[in-house]
Amino acid sequence: MKVINSLIFIVFFLFQTIWSQSYPPPTNLITIPSAGTLVRGSYALQMRVQKAGGLTTSLTVGITDRFQFGLSFGSANLIGDDSLIWHPRPEANLKYRLIDETESLPGLAIGLDTQGQGRFHSADSLMRYDIKAMGMYISTSKNWITPLGNLGFHLGSNYNFTEINDGDDDINYFFGFDVEFNPELSFIVEYNAALNENDMTAKNLAINRGGYLNAAIRWTFVEHLHIEMNANNLLFDGDRVDYFNRELKITYIEYF
Repeated sequence: MKVINSLIFIVFFLFQTIWSQSYPPPTNLITIPSAGTLVRGSYALQMRVQKAGGLTTSLTVGITDRFQFGLSFGSANLIGDDSLIWHPRPEANLKYRLIDETESLPGLAIGLDTQGQGRFHSADSLMRYDIKAMGMYISTSKNWITPLGNLGFHLGSNYNFTEINDGDDDINYFFGFDVEFNPELSFIVEYNAALNENDMTAKNLAINRGGYLNAAIRWTFVEHLHIEMNANNLLFDGDRVDYFNRELKITYIEYF
């Protein structure tokens, strides 16, 4: 009996040790940032194919193991026969990881991301993207190793100080998770409360009353190449649209 109890204790201890191991988180989920950054000497090329023939491309470089810098640019109607609607300027993406993730504590990062999603509305007074950019943000991530692979939880808060012509400049919140089925496939879910795009505030926050619920399957097609199928805005308002957004994101990560 003592031997059986000892074996149970050893198995339980090993499982807890494996479960609490830290794991390098992704630099972002679908649209929200994590606390992860690119390592020094690496770069990520990304292409996001969006609705109405929109295309946004970006290049992000790991300056140090904690700091990354990137630029992005794109256009609506790039694919199709309608007139191009270019983004007004290249957008910036900076992130610095303040605290490394450990077995007991999550990682913590601060950043700036001015790239919104969808079309930029410059013909009216809005001067904003369909979905506002993160702006200034703080994000935290905690990862574990499971029998299937990595499991990560990510949450944070952001403030957009550039797209405020609509009169909504509330502080926003977001969270999400990613889980690996195997070394090639990952399932991702995220929720962006979009408090700076609706009448909701942190006091009456409710997932079924607004915000963006997004899900994706990420496939590591070959080493360093990730292909992602996104289903965005799953909580769409049936009075305004009758479908969710389907997007394709391709990311290639390489080293100098």
